[in-house]
Amino acid sequence: MKYNVVRILFENSNRIYFFSNNNLPLTVSDFVVVESEKGNQFGKVISEIFEIDESKLVKPLKNVIRIANNADIEMNEKNKKDAVNALKKARDMVQSLNLNMNILSANFTLDRNQLAFNFIADDRVDFRELAKRLAGIYKTRIELRQIGVRDKAKEIGGLGPCGRFLCCNLFLNDFETVSINMAKNQYISLKPDKINGVCGRLLCCLNYENECYKECRKDLPKVGQTVKTEYGTGVVKEIDILKRS
Repeated sequence: MKYNVVRILFENSNRIYFFSNNNLPLTVSDFVVVESEKGNQFGKVISEIFEIDESKLVKPLKNVIRIANNADIEMNEKNKKDAVNALKKARDMVQSLNLNMNILSANFTLDRNQLAFNFIADDRVDFRELAKRLAGIYKTRIELRQIGVRDKAKEIGGLGPCGRFLCCNLFLNDFETVSINMAKNQYISLKPDKINGVCGRLLCCLNYENECYKECRKDLPKVGQTVKTEYGTGVVKEIDILKRS
């Protein structure tokens, strides 16, 4: 079964989500209100309407409720300003409660049904008192979500060792598994400053060309292997994977 969908981008997230266009005549750059598990949210259409097979959808497909009107746009702007104040207040509370956590961001859903905070911490944190105090102030459901170092890099952004903006911050929607074998396959130096990103984990880009290197390595001898050539028997000292020599 196929569905008509559009890609939606949220201001508080770099992840792109599929939503049913709900028979609305949507075009790129339209601001829309969509339904989500957290409540109604404000987003931006970043693709034309297209068909997608049901098998490629990870979760049950949610609908675009409507094209955003002036009231929606004004509410979104108010929510962003209020979220900045909520972030400052939450950070002050963290200090007063002596909690070992660093809150990175705060975001309201459009209908203010939920106020979500992202934070990082070295260990598990008992934030029940913090959530209780925040709920008492904002009179809405509070979500405190602990994120990892890769999510932190995605949210904050920065420059990678290549000199370009971080891939995770620009276009990666999900983090794929990256292994040290990918660096070995590409004969990259295994020094941490060469293969780790600003998050301290293996570079996401090690994954980009891994399949190409694996394909090019097929049938090539390994370094140290004894081989027979037209010039006689020898030991392989070096190989050039891309030239297959």
